[in-house]
Amino acid sequence: MTAPASASPEVVDLILEARWIVPIEPAGTVFEHHSLVIQADRILDLLPSHEAAARYVARQRRRLEHHVLLPGLVNLHTHAAMTLLRGFADDMPLMRWLKERIWPAESRCVSPQFVYDGTLLACWEMLKGGITCFNDMYFFPAEAARAALAAGMRAALGITVFEFPSAYGSGPAEYLDKGLAARASFAEEPLISFCLAPHAPYTVADATFVRVAEIARAIDAPIHLHVHETHDEIAASLKEHGVRPLARLERLGLVDERLIAVHAVHLEAEEIDLLAARGSHVAHCPTSNMKLASGITPVAAMLERGLSVGLGSDGAASNNRLDLFAEMRHASLLAKVAGQDAALLPAHQLLRMATLEGARALGLAHEIGSLEVGKSADCIAVELDDWLLMPCYDPVSHLVHTAGREAVSHVWVAGQLRIDDKKPCGFDERSLLQSTRMWQNKLIEQLQL
Repeated sequence: MTAPASASPEVVDLILEARWIVPIEPAGTVFEHHSLVIQADRILDLLPSHEAAARYVARQRRRLEHHVLLPGLVNLHTHAAMTLLRGFADDMPLMRWLKERIWPAESRCVSPQFVYDGTLLACWEMLKGGITCFNDMYFFPAEAARAALAAGMRAALGITVFEFPSAYGSGPAEYLDKGLAARASFAEEPLISFCLAPHAPYTVADATFVRVAEIARAIDAPIHLHVHETHDEIAASLKEHGVRPLARLERLGLVDERLIAVHAVHLEAEEIDLLAARGSHVAHCPTSNMKLASGITPVAAMLERGLSVGLGSDGAASNNRLDLFAEMRHASLLAKVAGQDAALLPAHQLLRMATLEGARALGLAHEIGSLEVGKSADCIAVELDDWLLMPCYDPVSHLVHTAGREAVSHVWVAGQLRIDDKKPCGFDERSLLQSTRMWQNKLIEQLQL
């Protein structure tokens, strides 16, 4: 963990001196009175604060006396631009929600500017809540990339594919062509990566899935899709294809280490075993699953079988918040009540799901997800110096069960400060409010609400 000692003090860019540091790796570790040493965009060292003071001279030092320092959170599944549809379609099951509200709204309003404005709003919400990386699935990924870069945030963007036309494209061939072109245009941006993102088994045909699998193998990219979200989805697949959706995906060559199975609520034991054996990943979205009444994902069984599970917020249209602190707590409570076992999903495991497991699924674990020497300096500070949060016997328990996103005080992405003492850096609040209100008025007018 600690870099080799040098003969004389080394000049470094930044030292973060914290009351507690939770590095995620080694698992279950909490360091007290340690410092994280950052040079440019990289973690150079992690060591006791008194040793850091002797070994390094910092151009800038931050004393986080009542804080927990940990890796930036990784939102493994969202539709960022849909933040402009927050609260637009509440209290409806998934297919009615899609067919009666979401798809009609998108057909009238989605555009490059809609995606840029909605994604920018989402990025600042996520940064304020300690999320430094998000995995997106939506139209116009180049505009989402521009918004993420404007906010200084890390993003894995979906090359989204449907069978039906939209404002973005005429069908799967055009979606793939445009998505791959966007990927090429942002190839030199270290904060931007891409996934293949076929929407779901009920919106993508066999031939398209085969093509997606071929492209994913050729460019070594994750495949990010909704699967087994509802009982209706499974019944429709049995009727149309004669097999459950995961069996169909397996037949078409998509079930491997690249797969990020989003929701995965209704899995049988042998399906969990298949995903675990293939090294696949699950994006668990507990709040969205509850709000849409989709069901309770068998997370404890997944983890018991060694399946990699990360956490996602889903979009603000089906959750209303892009908040991984809420997702950690909801995931914990759902698992405990579903399994009737209070020991399930302890706090350290949930922090790992919200950080390193998400990074692993995106192929970014060499860069982010834990505070290790050589990795990118994506980290957050959570302040516990508030009477509402006292007393604190276990800072990790506090992160999951007590503190919320409002306790995030500082956020760094690749060594750059994005949230400073709870205030966004380089944030144009007036412009963001104006664009958000404009889209709200347009939706009201277009849909005659």
